[in-house]
Amino acid sequence: MDATVAATPFSTLIRTASHEQHVEAETSTFMSDLLGGRLGVDAYTRYTEQLWFVYRALEDGAGALREDPVAGPFIQPELMRTAELERDLAHLRGADWREGLEPLPATAAYAERVAECARSWPAGYIAHHYTRYLGDLSGGQIIRDKAERTWGFERKGDGVRFYVFEGISNPASFKRGYRELLDAVEADDLEKQRIVDECKRAFALNTAVFRELGEAFPLSA
Repeated sequence: MDATVAATPFSTLIRTASHEQHVEAETSTFMSDLLGGRLGVDAYTRYTEQLWFVYRALEDGAGALREDPVAGPFIQPELMRTAELERDLAHLRGADWREGLEPLPATAAYAERVAECARSWPAGYIAHHYTRYLGDLSGGQIIRDKAERTWGFERKGDGVRFYVFEGISNPASFKRGYRELLDAVEADDLEKQRIVDECKRAFALNTAVFRELGEAFPLSA
């Protein structure tokens, strides 16, 4: 990193470096069709299933990282989503929602990379933590609103609980605090660059999931 880059707050660096991949993920055909109301609730359900595999990898790995000097400060219980996802899936698929639940190949690869970072590279885990949770607190709210309108879910109720952070009363303030944690992360410039690269990888893994979902739910010509 040159001196200018080193002087840039890490939270800014990480956001700007992954901007292109972020836009690509948000504007995927599948997500555009889903948010445009052109797909049925079955597509939304399948998407929610994929999220469960990814968040289980994120949150199963969180416990062992609580005391880690690098990743530990990011492990905050009010962010955890697995229980909410399971409640949504019970609503969407019924009480036996786990039966026949399979990740798409891209989802399995994504979840395995998250688990690998949780096991062996705490700084890399931060990259996945950031791309998921800060996205949920921001763009995720657009998905919730669209889902409620399109498929008639109760506002902030079963089916969209994944997007409702009961423990975070002020998302803007929480995100500011999160960015301060990023700026204070214990890593040298080389390691910070590796975290940025892992962020890009996280977005690419996410985009691959959208691509496979798009193949599973093509719009008729």
